Amino acid sequence: MAHNNTNEPDRNRIRHLLKIGIFAALLVLIGDMLLGWGTADETLSGMEQYFSRYISVSDTRIFLSAIFGMIGIPIECLCYFAIYRLIEPQSPKLAHIYRSGIIGMLIFGGFVHVMCCAVIWHFRSHLIYDAETGYQMQGAVESALSFAAAFLLPASVVLFVFMMILTVTQITAFAGGHTPYPKWCWIFMVLSGIADIVIMRLCGNQPWAYALSTGWISIGNLWTFGGLLCMTDKAQHKAS
Repeated sequence: MAHNNTNEPDRNRIRHLLKIGIFAALLVLIGDMLLGWGTADETLSGMEQYFSRYISVSDTRIFLSAIFGMIGIPIECLCYFAIYRLIEPQSPKLAHIYRSGIIGMLIFGGFVHVMCCAVIWHFRSHLIYDAETGYQMQGAVESALSFAAAFLLPASVVLFVFMMILTVTQITAFAGGHTPYPKWCWIFMVLSGIADIVIMRLCGNQPWAYALSTGWISIGNLWTFGGLLCMTDKAQHKAS
């Protein structure tokens, strides 16, 4: 994306991108919750207990989750250019590094989400139900894990690397005073969504808790875009 040659960020465009980012994050969060809404069978253990929450997830929900993520995640990533525009006038070097993180997440983010949905579909398609003993989990779980190791894990590792590049660079830029925002605004970054996982785990075996924890990245993006949008006036005051 093009940028200004002055030391003043294009505030109107930044606000516009942040607003679009909030919309995209909500779209992806809906998809995440469609996929993650369920309760675990606490009589099981290990990965069988983990996958048991997806027994009730329909193919329609898996499909919608994949579509919402496939559309929303690239839009989220493009909206990171709002943050790029905040960094670039004061630190082109950090902005260049940050942009590489955006590009990596743009390439791999939607793919990883769709592959997560595919793993759940693969698990459900291999479930065997016995009228006397109920669902036979072991074979389906083993098959899903093999599928994930072959297709989901490699892309997830690469995505995590780019996410760390983006997050560390953003924290460095904000905490170092290389944006118009107050330095403490480094807290508005995507990995803040990890706190959602911790909080939701404390809520126990509740379908809404699992659904919200599934959407931790989306919640991190909502926190990022929403927080920076709310702090726009403070940033203007500092830059003036």
